[in-house]
Amino acid sequence: MMGMTFLGLSLQVWFILVLTLGMFYMLVRTRVPAEVTFLGAVTLLLVANVVSENDVMQAFGSEPILVNAAFYIILAALMTSGVIYWIGKYLLGTPSTFRRAVVKLMVPVSVLSAMLGSDNAVGIFTDMVKMWARKLEISPAKLLIPLSYAATFGGMCTLLGQSSNLIIAGLYVETTGNSLNLFAPLVPGMACTIAGIFLITLLRRFLPNREAPEVSFEDTSDYTVELLVPTDNDAVAMTVRDAGLKEVRGGSLIEIVRFDKEVISPVPDDEYIFGGDRLVYSGQINEILELKQSHGLVAADHHVYSINEIDNNRKLRTAYVNFGSDLIGTCMSKSNFEHRNDMVLVAVARQGKRVDQQPREVVLEAGDTLLLECPPKKDQDIETNFKRSLTFFDSQFIPQLGIRTIISAAILVIMFILSSFKVLSLITCTMVAAGACLCFRCCRMTKIVKYIDWNFLLVLGSLIVFSTAITNTGIVTKIADVILDTFGGNPYIIITVMCIIASVASEVSSNVATGAIFFPIVYQQAMLLGCNPLPFIIAIMTAVNISFCTPIGSPTLMLIYGPGGFKFTDFWRLGIWMHLLILAVALATIFIFYPMY
Repeated sequence: MMGMTFLGLSLQVWFILVLTLGMFYMLVRTRVPAEVTFLGAVTLLLVANVVSENDVMQAFGSEPILVNAAFYIILAALMTSGVIYWIGKYLLGTPSTFRRAVVKLMVPVSVLSAMLGSDNAVGIFTDMVKMWARKLEISPAKLLIPLSYAATFGGMCTLLGQSSNLIIAGLYVETTGNSLNLFAPLVPGMACTIAGIFLITLLRRFLPNREAPEVSFEDTSDYTVELLVPTDNDAVAMTVRDAGLKEVRGGSLIEIVRFDKEVISPVPDDEYIFGGDRLVYSGQINEILELKQSHGLVAADHHVYSINEIDNNRKLRTAYVNFGSDLIGTCMSKSNFEHRNDMVLVAVARQGKRVDQQPREVVLEAGDTLLLECPPKKDQDIETNFKRSLTFFDSQFIPQLGIRTIISAAILVIMFILSSFKVLSLITCTMVAAGACLCFRCCRMTKIVKYIDWNFLLVLGSLIVFSTAITNTGIVTKIADVILDTFGGNPYIIITVMCIIASVASEVSSNVATGAIFFPIVYQQAMLLGCNPLPFIIAIMTAVNISFCTPIGSPTLMLIYGPGGFKFTDFWRLGIWMHLLILAVALATIFIFYPMY
């Protein structure tokens, strides 16, 4: 295949180009999981003999994979020991103005994301920020976007702050044999953080004013209705299916409350009806009330189905449909999701407003808010089981603070000190820190498994393989030559052009994928120009994280999309300004502080 050419390019190069376009299409336009897309690409690369089995083995055993895996252990220790809970509880306070609230939020979040990763910081603080916003009488949307931006800015400051930083640093080690300092991107990251906080306060009028989706769920009597079965009703001793009381016009039966307070939920088709049963329906209230006339039911004496639980063993939980979730495009009435997971869908909200339709007939979209009646499981168990499909943001988990809280925090600080002064390499520091967390019993193995994102590790390893493939085929050199011929040999112009392209690409694709693809190109450009590769690497490391206009390319915006009740277009007004200004600040900082030769 290598010897054959078409339009001046080898068939392997054409294969890589087509495969790259196919991957972007699958990520942007389909619901195929990212790890399936990337693993499929790796399989095709192996079959086409573009990469070897050894390349794949080295990629999945590389530094980015091992560092991420070890860091999941550290994160589990910080979460379960209460370090993160303490930070969230005592740092926010009660500021007197919106400007102070933004600063008080963004500063600690940016610091925390530099240490724990931007995605983790947003996931940790989202619930806290929503409760804080209600306390301050501010729309949660006006604080959730600053939360997302702060996590992105802070994550730019260290290699651990963004997964894209870590993968670019790993590729740099494999290419040069030299490792980057943990704080290699600190200067442009800090400049972007300071500029970002200032710009948020300056451009706050562009922040959308959206009502939180769960506001629609505060009064359950607005969308549930209870009807009582008289003892002489014809439906007594019949199953709910035979009596025609399971799926009814305008709604569905979600719960039966027996006269002795026994709760049956979800309700199976073959459940028998007894006199005195209270049938709880959700959906279109006016249509459901017609059952009083058509089926001889009567109004219950009072409304018992509420947010405060009807039974201590079952809870109403709020969850958001993730981007890429297998629930997108489906409705509960045509799937076995509720039956399989012992859950009941009670209501659906979209962009801050309850969907005025029978909940089980609503075709779900990314970002939809679901009110679910959940089984008697621990909050963490529920959140772990549905990590791919749903994100729960109303966890009741409160850790016990104690000596292990102090030990976990100390381990994290020591890890950063040893790595920043290069006493130990980054991979050694994280492995030692993870081992210390286990030795001091800051977390248990069962907890660690729940925190490890196996799908992300698969994506990371696949992207390293893909980066190796585009280097092996020679396409990197061709692209670098074309760019140099087009824009001349000025390194400042080349870096600017590459950062603009990379930042735009990151708006519609993963920053990790964009970083893996662009790294070999910019490195090759630095070599052809005879320049110091560090400013090229730091520039592209920063550029791929400048994604503020769409939730597709920004993991932190994806995490707040559902909880904030945002519309897809809400991010454009402020996002365009942030993209342009932050990119300018990053480039200016890199040109000043990183020598080209």
